[in-house]
Amino acid sequence: MQKRTFIAGLMATTMMTMPALAADWDGPTSGPTAAEGKSIVVVAGDLKNGGILGVTNGVEEAAAKIGWDVRVLDGAGSIQGRTAAIGQALALQADGIIINGFDAVEQQAALEGVVNADIPMVAWHSGPKIGCDAPGGIFANVSTDAMTVSEVAAEWALDDGGKDIGVVIFTDSTYQIAIDKADRLKETVEAAGGKVLEYVDTPIADTSTRMGPLTTSLLQKYGASWTHSLAINDLYFDFMGPSLAAAGLAPDKGPLAGSAGDGSEAAFQRIRSGGYQSITVAEPLNLQGWQLVDELNRAIQGEPCSGYVTSPALVTQEGLAKLGDSNAFDPDIPYRASYADIWGK
Repeated sequence: MQKRTFIAGLMATTMMTMPALAADWDGPTSGPTAAEGKSIVVVAGDLKNGGILGVTNGVEEAAAKIGWDVRVLDGAGSIQGRTAAIGQALALQADGIIINGFDAVEQQAALEGVVNADIPMVAWHSGPKIGCDAPGGIFANVSTDAMTVSEVAAEWALDDGGKDIGVVIFTDSTYQIAIDKADRLKETVEAAGGKVLEYVDTPIADTSTRMGPLTTSLLQKYGASWTHSLAINDLYFDFMGPSLAAAGLAPDKGPLAGSAGDGSEAAFQRIRSGGYQSITVAEPLNLQGWQLVDELNRAIQGEPCSGYVTSPALVTQEGLAKLGDSNAFDPDIPYRASYADIWGK
């Protein structure tokens, strides 16, 4: 296990030092200056997903600084939609493509077209291998360490409820990374003596229609023995609350919900207000958007990728109370200025 440090109710891992309230920049300090006049395309897996949206916002902000045009295409949560978006990105003859929030294996055939067209490509959450030279022709796959994220979420549940917890885990087998994260959640809970009641595989794109009936069914099946919910993404909890309320369960009476990513705005609002989610393990989404632009700038110019890996933070109600009104984990480190300096901007 990584040693972990708590700061103002947020937790940063020491895998890569990124304290939530620190002023130090631990990312790259050198690299190519900005390639001029580039036009890039972001292929978003599903902009209803708060993590994907947060990263997209960061890309747009960074692109404005580096001086690039950016177009965002929404795959709208379906395999067919993502395939079509990749095809459209190819047709636009982009100078670079960002794959945002879906598994490269799922789109292997479509991405081969990008590789054959010799278009540089970077990604956010495209598979289990993070960093440089990810599979599928991806120059860099930007992410936190997904296994650390899962361990942090599972350890929160264990710290909260002890060995008597009964956990339901939600995942989506469409994505290999989601399977790996859910497996690590299960392993961590069971290794400490906790009980996993059920391992639920349900598509993240269908949470709006599935989570209400599914929550009611699980309550009927497990009752009070269901003490904690753990999911691979905040989106699962966007639609769970109404069913828990209809069953007469107050937000603090369980099952308590914790997410192993990504730290969406909706999740922050639920945690802040005590609304049927207790924690999320958040990624610095805006920073990762800037990193994607920097990695793509390196790829376009034939330079090595930076190898930078950001660290997650455990977000609690206590931590949010101390950090003001923000509904995003945007660490107080000078990443904007640091990247702008590298780019000569």
